Amino acid sequence: MSGFEIPRKVQRIHEDIQPEQLRYHSRRVALTKEFTFDSAHHLHLYEGKCKSLHGHTYKLVITVSGFVDDIGICVDFGEIKQMYEDTIKAQLDHKYLNEVLPPMNTTAENMIVWIWEQLDQEIVRRGFRERGTRLEELVLYETPTSYATLKREWMESDE
Repeated sequence: MSGFEIPRKVQRIHEDIQPEQLRYHSRRVALTKEFTFDSAHHLHLYEGKCKSLHGHTYKLVITVSGFVDDIGICVDFGEIKQMYEDTIKAQLDHKYLNEVLPPMNTTAENMIVWIWEQLDQEIVRRGFRERGTRLEELVLYETPTSYATLKREWMESDE
């Protein structure tokens, strides 16, 4: 005998489960999705390898939080993907960052704040903020072992 069973009956809405049972709780929940994009850049007034033009496969980890709706979903993972593709990927993927970002040194530390601002504006534009959805954390990997982190409380503080 194998270690799995075939369900005897597939659960059906209105028969085995009622619509009011789909929402199990009313707590805030965080969802995280990861993406990659490829870009080139160089750093100004920096003495090291990164002063020369070079590229990275960046990994961006986006964490949002919110409250579940009547069917138990906070934000669909597909909506997070669409937000990323429409804002970040469209502007940064296969681009020369020094040309497409605002005037700044294109460090991970600067880029992550710009990315936060773009995604936060998109959350508002799509009406997610009205539902209680907010950015919680971003992690931007420049290499597999080097990354910058930004948390909501840091963006909201005056310090």
